[in-house]
Amino acid sequence: MKYKDYYKVLGVARDASAEEIKKAYRRLARKYHPDVSKEAGAEEKIKDINEANDVLGDPQKRAAYDQLGQHRGGQDFRPPPDWSERFGSGGFAAGDGGSDFSDLFAQLFGKGGHPGGRHGFSTSGKGRDIEAEVSLTLDEAFHGVERSMQLATPGHGARLVKVRIPAGILPGSRMKVPGKGDVSAQGQAGDLFLKIKIEPHPLFRLDGRDLYLETPITPSEAALGVTLDVPTLAGTGRLKVPAGVKPGQKMRLTGKGMPSREGTGDLYVQLLVVVPPRPSEAERALYEKLAEISDFHPRKHWPN
Repeated sequence: MKYKDYYKVLGVARDASAEEIKKAYRRLARKYHPDVSKEAGAEEKIKDINEANDVLGDPQKRAAYDQLGQHRGGQDFRPPPDWSERFGSGGFAAGDGGSDFSDLFAQLFGKGGHPGGRHGFSTSGKGRDIEAEVSLTLDEAFHGVERSMQLATPGHGARLVKVRIPAGILPGSRMKVPGKGDVSAQGQAGDLFLKIKIEPHPLFRLDGRDLYLETPITPSEAALGVTLDVPTLAGTGRLKVPAGVKPGQKMRLTGKGMPSREGTGDLYVQLLVVVPPRPSEAERALYEKLAEISDFHPRKHWPN
């Protein structure tokens, strides 16, 4: 059979530490993941990378691998005669030149094997976890949503996964979906981890669990007060604006922010006083009359 240099696949030295192997695997997995990689042969590369990490990332498998000796990648070789007896149950035909290299470990440690002795390996291995990013609208994040996602996993091709995203989830959250990751040779699935991204909203700005809404009002509404119907993500809310509010002043609608079991956020309405860009003749006349009779001087604190 052909020898595979797993250390070369991961780009680490043969005496690399477990942490160095882990870091090398994560870097290469990100680079060649089929969901993001544009490089030719990425799916085959990620398969080799996963295979190398499966062996070198486990102390018992790595010890067995190191006992095979060092050969050139692709070189024909046979394991030592007593190799499977020292690391397994002795039932594996190590001299079978027709087997694939990975069969050495699949048969010795994998499904159906019953290794004995101090180098035995549990066959209840869990599949690898998968990470993916999901982009939501603010309304979807507020109300919760069910999403169908297509995941591409090495050796399994594309598959459709349905996930339920709970109401009130925040951007940057890392959501765990148990049992939706890769399936191991033993049939046990890993987990899917979703990183949540929330798209900008045309009206609302999200800060923590609080929402902010800029609300324009007229000069007369600011001076006399007004009751407004303001939009919220849960429908329409009533806001009583008192007379004499200042431009930029914030008013709160309690409990109208993002929902949560720990405590729902609030909606802050920021009042913006706006004037008509092109007042009619009648409006201009009234503004002029107001300026004539009003004794309000907003700049009287300025020096003469």
